[in-house]
Amino acid sequence: MKELWDLFLTFAKVGGMTFGGGAAMLPILQREVVDNRHWATEEELVDYYAIGQCTPGIIAVNTATFVGQKRRGVVGGIAASLGMVFPSLVIISVLAGVITNFSHLQWVQSAFAGIRVCVCVLIFNATLKLLKKSVVDKRTFVIFLLVLVGGVCLNVSPALFVVLAAAAGIVLKGLEARKA
Repeated sequence: MKELWDLFLTFAKVGGMTFGGGAAMLPILQREVVDNRHWATEEELVDYYAIGQCTPGIIAVNTATFVGQKRRGVVGGIAASLGMVFPSLVIISVLAGVITNFSHLQWVQSAFAGIRVCVCVLIFNATLKLLKKSVVDKRTFVIFLLVLVGGVCLNVSPALFVVLAAAAGIVLKGLEARKA
């Protein structure tokens, strides 16, 4: 029971401290799940995050579910997921009643403009960190370039890129193995 409570509280902390969605919470997830708790390795966290992007639902909740399930099975996945959404549920419930009354004020609009810029920087930093851990050889660099160009030039689902990148990884790794 203590570990379930620990999962809930840890992910409630992550959920309560993160603004801007899944990518913005990567640094906090890294610190809490990998560095502090050792519940997953960096590679596992990146895998959970990637799978969370291409499955239905919110990336952060999906990632929390994977980590919780790894630790304590289905009940752990539920505890971690509930922890992740609990702060947002409370904060949004409070803000929903207040924000409509104050959204016209200039200082509120300015605050949100500043928050948006901050979130962009957090996402950029998380992306750079993921890039350094993920693009480690020629094979992953080729996949990176293809997905980058495809993402910029094509208007298709990100899930398609994930499936194609997985297939490319399998094919390219198989070709490397044949050469060796």
